[in-house]
Amino acid sequence: MSEAISVLLVDDHAVVREGYRRLLERSGNVRVVAEAGNAAAAYQAFCQWLPDVVVMDISLPDLSGIEAMRRLLQREPTARVLTFSIHEEPIFANRALSAGAMGYVTKASAPDVLVEAVLQVAQGTRYLSPDIAQTLALSGVSGQGDLLRKLSNREFEIARLLAQGHSVRAVADKLCLNYKTVANYQTIIRQKLDADTPAKFVRIATQHGLLNDAL
Repeated sequence: MSEAISVLLVDDHAVVREGYRRLLERSGNVRVVAEAGNAAAAYQAFCQWLPDVVVMDISLPDLSGIEAMRRLLQREPTARVLTFSIHEEPIFANRALSAGAMGYVTKASAPDVLVEAVLQVAQGTRYLSPDIAQTLALSGVSGQGDLLRKLSNREFEIARLLAQGHSVRAVADKLCLNYKTVANYQTIIRQKLDADTPAKFVRIATQHGLLNDAL
């Protein structure tokens, strides 16, 4: 029998992690070697265990899963990360994939989809759950999300935090950036989104789901 696939499970809810652990290990091919509830703990666990696959929720209390993944990939470019998210909007899947995720599965998916995704990603194959694959295909036809696609990955992360009410100083501290750097990013973001007033920025953010606490 081949060696089990080692997995780092990252989600900020312990009860949810326990359910996913049981689901994955019941397959017989997967072993959850570590768990983490935030980006900082995920980074430490990853460095310690170097798992075959990281199952990363986008919703984390300190940084988004996308930013956490970016930091893991800076540490180990060959890391295989599967994003597991409540978000079905195509912009979030696009951002995760462009940041280096090898797969994107929504939490609305059937349990066996997550297991299959882990197996595929462990083999180096990109995987999208059926619902997000269809959503991405439809968004390509409709042009949905074109506005936010103007933002770079760093700009998107900063826009997300600003939209949720974090100050420029708080964003700088969270992302370990200089205050002036974040202030400059804020100006660029508003220019790209044609949000010349704070109210317009909030309206755009709301329309595109950036105010969702589940991020």
